Amino acid sequence: MNKIYPSAAAALQGIVRDGQLLAVGGFGLCGIPEALIDALRDSRVQDLTVVSNNAGVDGFGLGKLLETRQIKKMISSYVGENKEFERQYLAGELQLEFTPQGTLAERLRAGGAGIPAFYVRTGVGTAVAEGKENRVFDGRAYILEHALVPDVSLVKAWKADKSGNLLFRRTARNFNPAVAMAGKITVVEVEEIVETGTFDPDSVHLPGIYVNRIVLNATPEKRIEKRTVTQKAGV
Repeated sequence: MNKIYPSAAAALQGIVRDGQLLAVGGFGLCGIPEALIDALRDSRVQDLTVVSNNAGVDGFGLGKLLETRQIKKMISSYVGENKEFERQYLAGELQLEFTPQGTLAERLRAGGAGIPAFYVRTGVGTAVAEGKENRVFDGRAYILEHALVPDVSLVKAWKADKSGNLLFRRTARNFNPAVAMAGKITVVEVEEIVETGTFDPDSVHLPGIYVNRIVLNATPEKRIEKRTVTQKAGV
């Protein structure tokens, strides 16, 4: 089975539709599938619910999909770097399901593992718990969180072999493996594709069984979200 597609647009063809639940890997702007996000924007699909740790920044990452109004709801743990997100949310144009970061990661992991729901203490007694089932275990309150199983997952990895086995590079590993495992269909953007059998099996971060489609993006922008420079006297 050939998993390699000639472009990001081709990799999304026939699998993205209006009203879907999508998950997008990355943390801030680190390890985001830049080419796939651009292709999703160009596909013009609408009314998307997007699961991602954050919502990109204005004009980059998921921020591009907010500008084109293709996202109707975000399921995220942090949205503080995007002014357009703030404007849409405060105007009632965008729905938001705030989820603590660890809970978000576990909801994705549970989705990939076939676990429909789990109890967690995080959020008990806060707005996070509103409308959710509560139970007491050993004298402590817990809330029920449901797994996330996206229709399509968009993932960024460093390298893939032709069977879809993946290597992630350092911090870009972040949410990407969990997003890949959770998706009904997973599309991966990589910087290099090698022959199957190239990787030492013990070095593989995610096996190819979770990967349906692969697209090469050899020169991603890898934008830095915030640059902080130390000021030195006399320089």
